[in-house]
Amino acid sequence: MDKMEKSEKKKGFVKEFMDFLQTFGIIGLAIAFIIGAAASAVVNALVKDLINPLVGIFLPSGNLSSLNATVTSPVSQKPAAFLYGDFISQVLYFIIIAIVVFFLYKQLKRAGFAKM
Repeated sequence: MDKMEKSEKKKGFVKEFMDFLQTFGIIGLAIAFIIGAAASAVVNALVKDLINPLVGIFLPSGNLSSLNATVTSPVSQKPAAFLYGDFISQVLYFIIIAIVVFFLYKQLKRAGFAKM
């Protein structure tokens, strides 16, 4: 009988935990997080491996992310590099991610899963 009571308590805890996950949508949030991380990796590869080299064809350095400006300090005479090409790459990355999220939201809204 003692084993039976422990089994019922475990089922109660598991059921209660599953109800908690369903009530607060944590399973959906976890799935969205995993898919978002995978999509982020794909977009990062798109910007790094395709867009940067394509833009780099028209640049003397050959790569968008390698564009920089070096300024020498008049006080210490040490150079400082401003990596504006990498910044532009990160802005492109952000814009593409935002567009993908917006597209997915529109599809979910059309399917009736997302509400305003």
